[in-house]
Amino acid sequence: MPTSSDSPTASPRDAHAVIREVVDKYTEQLVDLRRDIHAHPELSWQEKRTTGIVADALADAGMRIQVLPTSGLYADLGTGDGPIVGLRADLDALPIEDRTNDPWSSEKGGVAHACGHDLHTVALIGAGLALAELHARGALPGRVRLLAQPAEEVMPGGAQHVITNGGLDGLTSIFGLHCDPALDVGRVGLREGPLTGAADAIDVRVVGKGGHTSRPHLTQDLTFAIGKLITELPAILSRRMDPRAGVSLVWGVVNAGAAHNVIPSEGRLAGTVRMLDPVAWGEAERMIRSFAEQIVRPYGVAADVRYVRGVPPVVNESRATGVLADAVGSVLGADGQVPTVQSLGGEDFAWYVERIPGAMARLGTRTPGGPTFDLHQGDLRVDDRAIPIGARLLAESALLAMTDPALGPQRPQNPLPLG
Repeated sequence: MPTSSDSPTASPRDAHAVIREVVDKYTEQLVDLRRDIHAHPELSWQEKRTTGIVADALADAGMRIQVLPTSGLYADLGTGDGPIVGLRADLDALPIEDRTNDPWSSEKGGVAHACGHDLHTVALIGAGLALAELHARGALPGRVRLLAQPAEEVMPGGAQHVITNGGLDGLTSIFGLHCDPALDVGRVGLREGPLTGAADAIDVRVVGKGGHTSRPHLTQDLTFAIGKLITELPAILSRRMDPRAGVSLVWGVVNAGAAHNVIPSEGRLAGTVRMLDPVAWGEAERMIRSFAEQIVRPYGVAADVRYVRGVPPVVNESRATGVLADAVGSVLGADGQVPTVQSLGGEDFAWYVERIPGAMARLGTRTPGGPTFDLHQGDLRVDDRAIPIGARLLAESALLAMTDPALGPQRPQNPLPLG
């Protein structure tokens, strides 16, 4: 979907109109592309086809493409020594069955775009096409880098891969968006400060002697010990960690045994640990390991805790949030912006804003008057009218950030180390 290379010069005053015109021109193709990506979802670190789609579209628009090892890419536009503004989208799908039954529903069993990353991807492409047209007309006041990131849905996520492969080098600010199926199309949720929670993964292997269920006193009743872990570990955390941190441990996997009269010798628990506070996030692993050992010790079994640090909270920087607000006003008018609350959902965009100023918006994808869906569910549907809104919002954010003196090359003094 290349843009014209012989377009007339546009003045900065006309730049917003150019963005709108280009996105409108390509909206039908972007919708078709979103549905194609939705029909061919790819799991984390497997996004070869999706990476190729993004690479082809942005290369045709004149961008310089750097494909990352494994999957994902970043693409640069513009020349000179001015600020580089980053725009980010994530590519991966989830290991979930698609239950939508749309003509473009997933053709891969057990894999679906149940978090809206297909929309994020085409919104990024649309923004790139608009910005490339501005560049062709001599109206791009700086440089922009589009990050098509792999593996947002796993821990540790693909943001670390992007960072270690130079994706943030030279960037002075970064912007992203995430689908919000609880907001109507035409609304964008913004929040200055913490937007998401910290999220880690925990996997506990419990090992004991096992034996006959008629003689639990002569064995190590591993199943009972697992039951204690299921209930006691979240309870202890609620009393031993600051309640203002909002710590939440929720189990998603419980496995033990195969026969009704056999106490198994091994079992497994797995889940996520989430919290609102970065200080608590720094303490959580040590405390959980200690508490797990204390809980199972009276039952004579051992708990081997595998703890994977995932992401800190996304914290929207003040001025970057203001840029997003201005972009929302330009795209949707005064009624487009709505407040949003901090969630416990994890998002590895957090690693970017630990290093440079940035902000993420929540893009409304609910059909007005229609049902409210939830993320990470196989019945998720997004209203395709959100695609041009997302594309324009990203492009406008880049345009505004390029000329904002408050979003210079400053970086946080002590960014958190990558997990």
